[in-house]
Amino acid sequence: MPAPFGRDGDHQNLLDTGLNARLILASASPRRRALLAQIGIAPDAVEPAEIDEAPRARELPADLARRLAMDKAAVVASRSAGAYVLAADTVVAVGRRALGKPETLDEARDFLTLLSGRRHRVLGGIAVVAPDGRRSERLSTTMVRFKRLTEAEISDYLDTNEWDGKAGGYAIQGHAAAFVPAISGSYTNVVGLDLALTRAMLEGLGYGADA
Repeated sequence: MPAPFGRDGDHQNLLDTGLNARLILASASPRRRALLAQIGIAPDAVEPAEIDEAPRARELPADLARRLAMDKAAVVASRSAGAYVLAADTVVAVGRRALGKPETLDEARDFLTLLSGRRHRVLGGIAVVAPDGRRSERLSTTMVRFKRLTEAEISDYLDTNEWDGKAGGYAIQGHAAAFVPAISGSYTNVVGLDLALTRAMLEGLGYGADA
């Protein structure tokens, strides 16, 4: 049986509920499942929310990341009574411009060209819904600096296809690690999920898991 994260005896009833409740990951991302496994958390089910991820008019990147995470969690929670639901969304931001997942090779090239030689923010929205309806929503922000990329480096990277399905068109845990001389903030947030923040949020809502 999983051991509770909680330390406050006043919340023992909530912790008991957490021990028996299922955890549903509202994301199809294999990276998020792998990250959770690093801290001993194995979702009982994976149920992508399949929502419209288009930004709203004049919506700032941070607001977009938070809203999408909460919308995904709410959709899955509405059909998953009695379970914890964990959702996340990652947005790469250059100033006020949000870079989602490039849909074409040309768009991925444009993203990498924009990121070349400059700093950008990786914004990770995280949302958790508890079985009793309580909700927690947070934003993790990591600053990432790219070195100046040559056309050859961009073309070679695009040939790896790592850009496909990645916010901003790159995966820091892959070949793009060579592009990043410095980051400030959570590394796992850039990969796809801030593990320290996620665990704290689950703990705060009484979820129990082996750590």
